[in-house]
Amino acid sequence: MSVKAIPMYKRPKGLTDVRTHYCAGCGHGIIHKLLAEALEELDVLEESIVIAPVGCSVLLYNYIDIDGLEAAHGRASAVATGLKRALPDRMVISYQGDGDLLAIGTGETVHTANRGENITVIFVNNAVYGMTGGQLAPTTLEGQKTLTSPYGRNAADIGYPIRACELLDTLEAPLYIERSSVHNPAAIRKTKKAIAKALQYQKDGLGYSFVEILSMCPTNWGVDPVEGAAWVKDAMVPWYPLKKFRDRPASTEPAKRAS
Repeated sequence: MSVKAIPMYKRPKGLTDVRTHYCAGCGHGIIHKLLAEALEELDVLEESIVIAPVGCSVLLYNYIDIDGLEAAHGRASAVATGLKRALPDRMVISYQGDGDLLAIGTGETVHTANRGENITVIFVNNAVYGMTGGQLAPTTLEGQKTLTSPYGRNAADIGYPIRACELLDTLEAPLYIERSSVHNPAAIRKTKKAIAKALQYQKDGLGYSFVEILSMCPTNWGVDPVEGAAWVKDAMVPWYPLKKFRDRPASTEPAKRAS
């Protein structure tokens, strides 16, 4: 009986050979790989710039071999706007977490999308503040226990978890909005396609694209990696449904800006 050879893993050209600082079971490493693959396949590695947020992925530029810089907490999309307007020939990616994008950065998020800036925003939603120890985030689920909600999130007291895609889908300007996940192989494959499509919109000069990715944070959830992946499916997906909210046709005219 012959044994089928297992193909050797081929590291994407844009992914550096650096040991990760992420916790076991964290989804950021998967997302970094998908982003690097998409940039390579679109042949835009040399002209891409990624904005790292304040959060667990603050060292993002160590892992993806493209130009990168950090932004103050919540200001990544504002920095991305300035970069893209100053360097319109570059691919600009704003990579943000839930505390960064939906708490201190809510204003920047909404107005960047409302203007239809020609950037790509990758929003990683793990329902908690990860880097600072697991406090309640705008995306923390109702009843979910965190460091600052030890009895569970009480919606009557602090409101309901915010759905970013649904919020941005009320605006006219965004062209591509999708929510995906990295909790299993099938979801990972769909996320890769979503990232690639969002980048393609920018490459074609069409306008604003937004991909929300449900991700695991086993350390701050207090579970093991397998349980973390299951929690995304069983607890997060019902509140944050995986779907494509908007995908304007390729014939959409590029946004025209005042000179």
